[in-house]
This record gives sequence, structure tokens and C-alpha cells, in this order.
Amino acid sequence: MRKTVIIALVLFITTITSQAQVKVSPGLRAGTNFSTLSNIEDASFKTDFYVGALVAIKFNKYFTLQPELTYSRQGSEGISYDPQNPYIRSYKKEYELNYLSVGAVAKYHFNGSGFHILGGPSADFKTSDNFKQNEFDPIDFDLSIIGGFGYSLPNGLTFEARIKQGLIDIYGYNEYQYNNNNNNNRYDDAILNQVFQIGVSYTFKMK
Repeated sequence: MRKTVIIALVLFITTITSQAQVKVSPGLRAGTNFSTLSNIEDASFKTDFYVGALVAIKFNKYFTLQPELTYSRQGSEGISYDPQNPYIRSYKKEYELNYLSVGAVAKYHFNGSGFHILGGPSADFKTSDNFKQNEFDPIDFDLSIIGGFGYSLPNGLTFEARIKQGLIDIYGYNEYQYNNNNNNNRYDDAILNQVFQIGVSYTFKMK
């Protein structure tokens, strides 16, 4: 009986593996970032770029897992005030937060077609910023969630639109330590990375 079960299990695994026909394709991706920081007064979107590499692991015509390594230039446009008279706006200022991001995006292709939705996590490691020493110093790590949609052509070219939402306060406050009059945590006061991305990628066909 035990031998029969083992043989049946081996045959089942062999059948699934043979039908899966997993395809692995390396690729490159790049595009435009429209980024901002939440809960900062007078903040507006900053336009910059992202560029990186990927590995598309296609399990079948419906599902693809895509690990990614991306350099992403983020931050926000803001207003700098005259310290002698903070009620007078002086000039616009660009706040830069640059990250090396390690992500894993899952894609579902509707009816096995080129149109797909996507989602997954991203661990973002800060490489540089232009915040002054006498201002707040952003922490070195962020955790983000990614969502979006796209369309893939048979030649390996893919067009995508994504939203990347940071989950950790960039100033590192423990549990977003903002208190209101009732001494309750105010999670909506956290300063988070928010990025809208439009870009293109290309996967190389492997023989």
C-alpha cells in the first residue's frame, strides 16, 4: 500500500512538472516616476525615473512571477520657507529619496492574453537623499506594496502602469507616534512614499 502511494505521488509530481513548462526569461525595465510624500504641507509630485533588471518566471499562460531589482528616484516637490519669516513662501524645493528596490511581482494574464494585473511587495534600501542635516533625516529602509496593470506583446515588450505605496514612515516613528487630543495613534499623519510609475520592460527569449 505504501509503495503504491509513493508511486502514485511520484507520477503525480512528474505529470504536473511536465505540464507546467516553466519558462525563465531575464529582462530590463525602465520608466517615469511621479512621486510624492504623504502628509507634507504644500507637497506636489516630483517627476524622475526608475531603471532595473528582472527575471520573468512564467509557470503557465496565466501566471508569471517576476523578481525585480530596481533603482528608483523618488521624493517630492515642496516649498522652502524663509526661516526669518516662515509665513512667506520663498522658493520651490525638490526633496530627493533614492532607493535600490528588491521586489517580487505576481502577474495574472486574463485568458492567457497579453493584458494582465500585477501586485507584490518591495523592500527599498535608501542609497541617497538631499535632506539637510538640520532637518529630519529619513531612515534607510522602506517596505512598499505594488499594484497595477499592463499589456505584454509577443515580442517580449511590455507596457505597465503601477502604484507603489510605502508602508513605513520615512522618519522612522514607532507605530507612527502621532497623538491627537485623545492620545490615540493617528496613522493618517505618517509620512509615506507614494509613487505612480509608467514604464516599459523587455524580456529576452531564452532557447
